[in-house]
Amino acid sequence: MKILKHSLFNLPNIMTASNFICGIGSVICCFAGRIDFAVLLVFLAMVFDFLDGFLARLLSISNNLGKQLDTLADVVSFGLAPGIIMMLMIVTYIQGKQTIFLTDLNAVSFIHYQVISWLNAVFHEIPNDFDASIKYLPFCALMIPFFSLFRLAKFNIDERQTDKFIGIPTPLNTLFFLFFPISFILNFENWGETFTSWYYFLFNPYFVSALCIVFPTLLLAEIPLMAMKFKHFRWEGNQFKYILLISSAISIPFFIVWSIPIIVLLYLSLSIVENLEPLKPNHEV
Repeated sequence: MKILKHSLFNLPNIMTASNFICGIGSVICCFAGRIDFAVLLVFLAMVFDFLDGFLARLLSISNNLGKQLDTLADVVSFGLAPGIIMMLMIVTYIQGKQTIFLTDLNAVSFIHYQVISWLNAVFHEIPNDFDASIKYLPFCALMIPFFSLFRLAKFNIDERQTDKFIGIPTPLNTLFFLFFPISFILNFENWGETFTSWYYFLFNPYFVSALCIVFPTLLLAEIPLMAMKFKHFRWEGNQFKYILLISSAISIPFFIVWSIPIIVLLYLSLSIVENLEPLKPNHEV
């Protein structure tokens, strides 16, 4: 057991490395236009990210090397990968509404078509529908890895984040942004026909670009948020965690993909309410 604990390639570290590989694979899939595989690999990275911590606690393996490896893996899987994914989504949204008549393409082929056109416009100056003012808009998505980098470095040295998070954690930020590619893929067939005006506003490239700048700032916000760790399983002291879990279980089958932003926003709201809850009055004289 001592050898296992001090081994460079112990089981928790292997899980962390698997998280890292999934992040790299997601980025590669993005530039191949396979946004579906990119999203799946990010979800798989989340599973490995959970397993490395779970196994570290189960096997009582905790050291600074593991913490550093976890941070390095998360920078890729929950920083770079969602940033590149959202770059592709902004590219797709820029021309998506106008060129959706390409009905012989499925969602993945359509995204690939748009990515190639965008790369040609930006890096090879080949004239196409991406004009000079809008073709640089997708780079706004790089604010996701930018803020994630600082968030993860700060987390390693912030001793306050033992039973609470200060600022939203990077996996939750990633989960929020995965709503966009999943929604696009699932609704591609009706993208240019039945969507209402408010739906088009939500997926407007300017709105999404602004969201990629504003929402990641919450990674560094001095807001105490719930950590889903249970010291005991009684209702008192865990009521907000139970409300979140129960609400999530109800919203997923009813709202499907829309449950992603609902759960994220509910988590933020419950965390704020929990921290605003007044302390019990002290009756001692």
